[in-house]
Amino acid sequence: MKTDVFASRHIGITEEDFDHMLKTVSVDSLDQLIHETIPDDIKLKKVLDLDAPMSEHKFLAHLETLSKKNKVFRSYIGLGYHESLTPSVIKRNILENPGWYTAYTPYQAEIAQGRLEALLNFQTVVSDLTGMELANASLLDESTAAAEAMTMLFDVRSREQKKNGITKFFVSEEVLPQTLALLETRANPLGIELVLGKHDDFDFADGFYGALLQYPGKYGQVFDYRSFVEKAKEKDIKVAVATDILSLVLLTPPGEIGVDVVVGTTQRFGIPLGYGGPHAAFFATKEEYKRNIPGRIIGVTKDRDDKPALRMALQTREQHIKRDKATSNICTAQVLLAVMAGMYAVYHGPKGLGYIANKVHSTATTLADAIEKLGYYQTNSAFFDTILVKANPEVIRPIAESEEVNFLYPESDSVVISVNEATSIKDLNQIINIFAKAKEKEEVEVQKLISTSSIPRELQRTTKFLENKVFNSYHSETGLMRYIKKLERKDLSLNHSMISLGSCTMKLNAASEMLPLSSASWSNIHPFVPIEQAEGYQIMLKELAKDLTTITGFADTSLQPNSGAQGEYAGLMVIRAYHESNGEGHRNICLIPASAHGTNPASAVMAGMKVVVTKTDEKGNIDVEDLEEKVKAHAENLAALMVTYPSTHGVFESSIRQITKLIHDHGGQVYMDGANMNAQVGLTNPATIGADVCHLNLHKTFAIPHGGGGPGVGPICVAPQLVPFLPSNPVIKTGGKEAISAISAAPWGSSLVCLISYGYIKMLGLEGLANSTKIAILNANYIKHRLSGKYDVLYTGEKGRAAHEMIIDCRSFKQRGIEVTDIAKRLMDYGFHAPTVSFPVAGTLMIEPTESENLAELDRFCDAMISIREEIDKAEPDEPNNVLKNAPHTLEMVTSDIWDFSYSRQQAAFPLPYVSENKFWPSVRRVDDAYGDRNLICTCAPIEAYAEA
Repeated sequence: MKTDVFASRHIGITEEDFDHMLKTVSVDSLDQLIHETIPDDIKLKKVLDLDAPMSEHKFLAHLETLSKKNKVFRSYIGLGYHESLTPSVIKRNILENPGWYTAYTPYQAEIAQGRLEALLNFQTVVSDLTGMELANASLLDESTAAAEAMTMLFDVRSREQKKNGITKFFVSEEVLPQTLALLETRANPLGIELVLGKHDDFDFADGFYGALLQYPGKYGQVFDYRSFVEKAKEKDIKVAVATDILSLVLLTPPGEIGVDVVVGTTQRFGIPLGYGGPHAAFFATKEEYKRNIPGRIIGVTKDRDDKPALRMALQTREQHIKRDKATSNICTAQVLLAVMAGMYAVYHGPKGLGYIANKVHSTATTLADAIEKLGYYQTNSAFFDTILVKANPEVIRPIAESEEVNFLYPESDSVVISVNEATSIKDLNQIINIFAKAKEKEEVEVQKLISTSSIPRELQRTTKFLENKVFNSYHSETGLMRYIKKLERKDLSLNHSMISLGSCTMKLNAASEMLPLSSASWSNIHPFVPIEQAEGYQIMLKELAKDLTTITGFADTSLQPNSGAQGEYAGLMVIRAYHESNGEGHRNICLIPASAHGTNPASAVMAGMKVVVTKTDEKGNIDVEDLEEKVKAHAENLAALMVTYPSTHGVFESSIRQITKLIHDHGGQVYMDGANMNAQVGLTNPATIGADVCHLNLHKTFAIPHGGGGPGVGPICVAPQLVPFLPSNPVIKTGGKEAISAISAAPWGSSLVCLISYGYIKMLGLEGLANSTKIAILNANYIKHRLSGKYDVLYTGEKGRAAHEMIIDCRSFKQRGIEVTDIAKRLMDYGFHAPTVSFPVAGTLMIEPTESENLAELDRFCDAMISIREEIDKAEPDEPNNVLKNAPHTLEMVTSDIWDFSYSRQQAAFPLPYVSENKFWPSVRRVDDAYGDRNLICTCAPIEAYAEA
């Protein structure tokens, strides 16, 4: 074994395993299996131009050298991004802990109670600080959250407003520039008319359905919006507010003045700047909008023993179910970052947050006072952390940058300074003396902060917050460390066992890929610093984009979309712009196969397209005859086909080039969903199959961890004709010559975690990448053959092969009273997370083992599935008290004095010998989803509940 070859560490299958596995799948070589799986006409004809692989040691040294090209200045730029201090106990025990960052989205609630509790804490923090009734479990960034608010309020317009065609949405000039750009992107395809103006000049004329305000304003002024909100209510205009969550510790919460939605980011709750992300946004609203709120909500319910349990609430809202009727395409959230932000509030508690907010405010007030004494005019009459100084940027900027300090320079006569949690007295004096030097005055030294408030009494917060026990219990490091560990033990993550989720590619997130995220040279850079200060980032991002472009066979890449669903939307918006540039803006029909991901139709509708669903045949392939019929029927208006390849059914469809040619021949473009790219890399690519744009899930194929439901990154790679339309940013120029407006808030999206995918590609190199794909296909076919005779695989390729995943049919078990959900829950007793349940076909399991799993783990999983099949065969349809229906079995249940079941405790908890070696105990019994939806509780219990208990 070559110990300096990363591929041998990333790929779980060893050379000693090959003969056995190849014999099992009835081939003589791995190449024969690939030949029988991938159609010849789409195999790559030339070697991809990728660098030779680096060892882990060389890669870490390379990144260390690269990081030194970044200049980490003290940045007081603001615009929604602030330096924040990540408590070491959170950094070490969550951000750097695979028990947290390798977990999957908590669809299987019984083995995700830890994450669910952490997210419930997050929702409580948001609800308390905003003064709203309901908050979701995070969104992607503040700007996309604001856009979601605009579209949700559009969707909930009154019947009369819809009847009268009311489509105007007022946007205050105080809104952040990146948010305005994103609103423009989202509004146009939906027919929403944005009206930009001053909120105090707004005449509340007819024709408006909603408004967006910024609190505090983009340059720090705190406005009193009570009169605006009152007048808006009289006109049935709903109001959204984008806010700074730390400021709400001191400011009147927007919910107390009657607004409808409050959005923002929790980045300053201990989350690194990371050159733009990832950060957890928040979205809070009234309970009446609970079925319209975008993203996920965590709710309280009970388990089968009537004990409290948590789960994702109101899942019928999700776009996977609503498809083209969905009002949002949100799929990935920012769970890992939301967990960290929630823990920041748990660690500091209300008193700690009060101390931090007051210190930040006192720093800003002291700064304003000192600068005014130097003879400058500070224009903000009320502010929290940001002051606007009348000064000449041409004089201030060179002095500031010579001292490694960044301010914001919005006008020719203005300088904006946003202080933060990390701003010390020493930093404060440095800022003051930059302004002193500009006036050629002697240095000034401030000894202490002044306590005078710059917030008017009528805007000061009077209500208490975070009174729940959890926010008043863990303020020592020992206490928080144990609380985090208690929650971690309730969650099954990749550090325990394989998570074989079809379409989600839960592969190894290597330690060497993750380590650089902790470096201040990467984590502490503001996204709007002058580009020359981020040279290390720029080299890395450009190289990553180049490699992704090479892998996909396209012409260029945008890294801006910060989730897979954002990538889908970006790809369709680029296609839309392309058609408009050709004078064919009428092309608005998007063809989508019935087997497509639920986000596909949702994204198409958001991009202003009309969805036409095409059939799949009995083998699970696109019905070419039906597709051709619909292409010809809509030829004049055909915009695009959205296709997943290999298909969501786990098959390389041999007709793919015929399909893409058909679309092109009728004036359309082909969008390829990159969810299954793990079966393509190094062997074929989207350009070869005839696609024009694809998004890539870097949190799937390219090793960014799922983090319990995010972060995700969804860059788009495009053919030459689409390059001019790649998305831009209003603060830092990105994108093509005819760029569409912003897709995400930051110029390069979630830049920090792009380091992971950069490392993945650089350490594997072309051979390692191609071998990873081959082994992913081998592992899937090995499982397929081992389960043969026990389970039916629903779809295969023409030569009977699966791609990198397969769907097993569980519908026939209903005759024994067993549902697919029972199998999913029973797998927990065997120590496994269930594969994807009932997608894309109801009553099935979609299994994807990835290349990172070793043979022993594959066999353990197969043994578990075969054992479960034997349990199914023993089940009596008229006797529901069986081991499957009662699964999962908890420790409390198995150790109870009472055992009223026909099977043994050993069979319940230790069904196979390997389980006892590494037993994972679900912390609750099967949860009652319906009860939780009928009794929706989405915040922690109030402190009175603990007192009563």
